[in-house]
Amino acid sequence: MLTSSDDLSRFCASVFASMARHDQRRWGEVYVRGLVEVPGRKSVRRISESLLGRRADQSLQQFVNQSSWDWHPVRERIAHEVSAALAPRALVVEEVVLPKSGRSSVGVAQQFSQTLGRVLNCQLGLVVMAAGPVGVAPINWRLLLPRSWDADHDRRSRSRVPCHVRYRSRWHHLLDTLDEMTVDWRAKPLPVVVDASRSSSAVALIRGLESRGLRYVVRVSCSTPLVRLAAGELVTVGERLARAGDSRGPAQHWRDNRAAGSRYSTVLLPDSGATCRARGVGFPHRTRRVMVEWGAEPNNVESAWITNVESVRSSDVFELLALWSQASRGLQRLGEQSGLRHFEGRSFRGWHHHVTLVSAAHAYELLGRLHGDGGGCAVSNRAAANKVESLQ
Repeated sequence: MLTSSDDLSRFCASVFASMARHDQRRWGEVYVRGLVEVPGRKSVRRISESLLGRRADQSLQQFVNQSSWDWHPVRERIAHEVSAALAPRALVVEEVVLPKSGRSSVGVAQQFSQTLGRVLNCQLGLVVMAAGPVGVAPINWRLLLPRSWDADHDRRSRSRVPCHVRYRSRWHHLLDTLDEMTVDWRAKPLPVVVDASRSSSAVALIRGLESRGLRYVVRVSCSTPLVRLAAGELVTVGERLARAGDSRGPAQHWRDNRAAGSRYSTVLLPDSGATCRARGVGFPHRTRRVMVEWGAEPNNVESAWITNVESVRSSDVFELLALWSQASRGLQRLGEQSGLRHFEGRSFRGWHHHVTLVSAAHAYELLGRLHGDGGGCAVSNRAAANKVESLQ
């Protein structure tokens, strides 16, 4: 864990300890230092010019796009550092939209962004962010490869997409990411907060989370199907709210930084009484409920969230919604300030390397703020340059 006397070099030595070669660890520090210190666009050329001199462009580009280092243990270490200091209360899942021109960069296609609600030429990904009252940090990523890339052998070859990497739904990606974190990393399971209101697979996502015994708060649309009642009728969220009528829970007011306040009420959902199983362990279904945010007009649903978070205080779920709002703003800052949108490579490996290094840079700055040192680096740019000169 960082303290006020630690610097970027010590942080990078910790998170890059899994890299096999000394030069990889050094180049990792240079790139992260550039993401932290270089203002404006954080291209490889600008990082090189600011920290090292233009002669390092090719080496830095090779480190990000072609080097063989494994990003998985680096992300695990970043998550450990962040969790120890942040004490996160939720995992917030966000869509990552990276607009692109052309069609050669890995995963680029004309795709529908659920966040933006429109089609554009872009890369799409998912990021899992650890969120706590004092900050959020991206800790795991997935690139959403479009279905059109499965049979495009030319683009797959140029982008070095592994043979086993194919199109999968975003919720398969998300559940795989959560499995990696809870099983491989042995991370503490936290409530998962995700917006699935523009997805037709929200029910599949909820079932996947429940099969893993995870708590969740999932935003859904009013057309999302719920459960089959005794008569065998398929009921949507909107129909369930309409049938609830006066049986809705009392209205509750919640205030956060987005607006003056919001009015919510709760509707309990029928319980199947079933037990789901994951990896040989049985998990009883928690009680599900719909939390409805009401608009200004009568019976106008602003948003609806299905949750199985059981708590005496409804404010606990409100706090999770506040973390979701906070993480959404944090992702926007990540794109603008930490270089997320500035990746210039085209390869599958390069994309994963870049977003992992962005996580490292963001984690360093966050930990610096938490410990009161502002994320400042004790090692000067000249010292970083000396390190690189020794590698040439």
